[in-house]
Amino acid sequence: MRIQPANRRLGILLSGRGSNFEAIADRIASGKLNAEIAVVISNIESAPGFERARARGLTTVYIPSQRRPREEFDREVVEQLRKHNVSLVVLAGFMRLLSRVFLEAFPYGILNIHPALLPAFPGMDVQRQALEYGAKFSGCTVHFVDDTLDGGPIILQAVVPVRDDDTTETLSARILKEEHRIYSEAIDLVLSGHCEIESRRVLVK
Repeated sequence: MRIQPANRRLGILLSGRGSNFEAIADRIASGKLNAEIAVVISNIESAPGFERARARGLTTVYIPSQRRPREEFDREVVEQLRKHNVSLVVLAGFMRLLSRVFLEAFPYGILNIHPALLPAFPGMDVQRQALEYGAKFSGCTVHFVDDTLDGGPIILQAVVPVRDDDTTETLSARILKEEHRIYSEAIDLVLSGHCEIESRRVLVK
């Protein structure tokens, strides 16, 4: 199955500092990524990434999530994404699991980046997990989002060696540099229609 988004309009979802969002926005501004950020949505109004999106003059929408049913929140987010004619949803530190309501609205149209080489170390605190396990290599993974935690089909990965003197902070910093590089590359692959999915494998054509 070939993945071909209808347009190059991105919807960015974030809950925190938004460093991956900023890396994507910088790539777009420099002309290295042919895309448009149609809207930035956050469930945390004070999130640094949300404030930076406002400072860039981008369209921003705050949708509170606390004490709300997941499906209700997701419907409101989907409504905003459709209102802004978004074709590809990019999770950039969005700290919520998506419901079936969201997934069915954007089948193979939601991307996430995870700071480990999936399927190893899904979930949280992944750098600590890698160090405690004694992994010699870690890295990051861009994948399509499905109904499994960090389990969707893998688009791109980058490998980072784990040094003997690494801490969670030093390892995280080296991985983050690779995140900033490959997320935009993966977005471009998907937007350009170069991705096909066969079973679980994402083939780049």
